[in-house]
Amino acid sequence: MNKIAIITGATGGIGQEFVRQILRYDLDEVWAVGRSETKLKEICHTYGERIITVVADLSEISGIEKIERMLSEQKPEVRFLINNAGLAKMADYKEYTKEEIVRMIDVNCKTPVLLCNICIPYMKPGSNILNIASASAFQPNPYINLYAASKAFERNYSRALNVELKGTGITVTAVCPGWVDTELLPKELNGRNVKYPGMVTAEKVVRTALKDAEKKRDMSVCSLFVKCQHMNVKFMPQKLVMKIWTNAIKKYISE
Repeated sequence: MNKIAIITGATGGIGQEFVRQILRYDLDEVWAVGRSETKLKEICHTYGERIITVVADLSEISGIEKIERMLSEQKPEVRFLINNAGLAKMADYKEYTKEEIVRMIDVNCKTPVLLCNICIPYMKPGSNILNIASASAFQPNPYINLYAASKAFERNYSRALNVELKGTGITVTAVCPGWVDTELLPKELNGRNVKYPGMVTAEKVVRTALKDAEKKRDMSVCSLFVKCQHMNVKFMPQKLVMKIWTNAIKKYISE
């Protein structure tokens, strides 16, 4: 029985870093899932024959069913499921199209839940699910309201599922980084260079997340900056938290 890891959003900065670091584990295959066949081939070329490329759009049920069919046919042991695929947009609510709203909810919320339910039957004691949430899950964030709400869903779902799986030996970890230096973050908005306080590298996020999963923690926070943020928002009124956030971010938002 092949031991595998499944990594969604594998062509992005955090996803590629997970591919790189997961190869140090005792795995037969790493299923790298993404929409771009070209980028997936580059990952395969870079990281070798253990990489199995899976071209799938996870906003569509057909993409999820493709993974389900592969599992049914091959019956591997899933050692890691890393739900990294996600969408984000920093904008006033009026700038979201109906299609963007539906797609973000599908990818950020529906997809990880479906993949967890599909993969858990193929997991054994010692298997890990890592759902990539965000520090935005800690509080409501205007101007990324949909992204923050979807990540709050993912964080709460992950921690609750971890309790449900107690006794199985399967750990679910909600990974909650702050700003991560990847191509997902725009360098300029509304004619202004964007400053991201407490930014960290994808390498640090992934390294910390895998260590926390090994320690069977239900949440992973990789920097002192975000740990302090998490503590602060527990005690500060949410209206004040949102005011501070809005004052910092609104200059980047077009009126």
